[in-house]
Amino acid sequence: MAIKVLCVSEGADRPTTTMFVGIHGPDIDVTVACPKSSKTYAALSKKDVPLINMQIRRRFDIRGIRSLRKELLRGNYDIIHVFNNKALQNGLIATWRIPIRIVAYRGIVGNVSYLSPISWMRFLNPKIDRIICVADAVRDHFLQMRPKFLRMPVERPVTIYKGHSLKWYKDPPSDLRKFGIPLGAFVVCCVANIRPRKGIELLVDAIAKLPKEWQIHLLLVGHMNTNSLSKKISISTAKDRIHRVGYRNDASALAGACHIFVLPSTKREGLARALIEAMAYGVPPIVTNCGGSPELVVHGITGLITPVQDVGAISQAIRQLYENPDMRKKLGKAARERIQKHFNIENTIKQTTDLYKALAPR
Repeated sequence: MAIKVLCVSEGADRPTTTMFVGIHGPDIDVTVACPKSSKTYAALSKKDVPLINMQIRRRFDIRGIRSLRKELLRGNYDIIHVFNNKALQNGLIATWRIPIRIVAYRGIVGNVSYLSPISWMRFLNPKIDRIICVADAVRDHFLQMRPKFLRMPVERPVTIYKGHSLKWYKDPPSDLRKFGIPLGAFVVCCVANIRPRKGIELLVDAIAKLPKEWQIHLLLVGHMNTNSLSKKISISTAKDRIHRVGYRNDASALAGACHIFVLPSTKREGLARALIEAMAYGVPPIVTNCGGSPELVVHGITGLITPVQDVGAISQAIRQLYENPDMRKKLGKAARERIQKHFNIENTIKQTTDLYKALAPR
């Protein structure tokens, strides 16, 4: 008899959607609950994965709780796997007095505290059987929280990297001239949605420290229209070489057209998808020693790691790769191989399947 799993998501990315398809089979019977309007629903409707049109709209959603509880009782599930905060908080309520295993997903470091009531309604709730952490840095944070006597059991948080496939990144690198970047220019790329913890302003300062005659351009991809960043760019000596292009569906192909990828995060970084995509294209990365980034990047082998909030170190790392094309090529090749070997979707599917089987043996 197959283990029955209900996966609840607002809308999953390509790795998670592919994982649903890969896990569903004779041993694991996966049903995915997500909004019919989501890309996940559209993608899975073409596959042999059962779907339920369901949307959890807020942190406490009575209608969502009722719908979720009704499905849990109807489907006789062994496991509920929730992929976002709203699904977790409402799912914990919906499973009241239902004998079922609960699995949560955590993609960033921190922002959980024993002094926070909302944390007890989510990741610190003792009803949770497993928390799948996207990186060891996330797992380590849970196991190092204070006070020590309140810490969760060591087996509850487990690391399963979100895997990718090099086959997904075969689009040719984009032509950057459409953004005003001259043909042949040396381009540094960063893909992110701006938040204080992403350190984008530090990267702008780092670019300004490089010699003007090098004509190094910075391509910023994602939602980055903030007053503070606009002001930072406007007073930068490199302002004419900084290009904000907004959110793009072809972000990975844009990164693939650049010489270097930089992620200057200052805290709480998980396992950045944009970083993985750039490495899959063979673009050498520069990251800070923050969160899960050092698990992706091996310093001097698959990229360079700098201290957190060190503008000079970021600038020096860019300088090093600018002046050493052979080093860029070597690091980029090794970065691509690391994704293929250690962060592939097949590993994610197997490890998640094994976790389900360990939680609900038949």
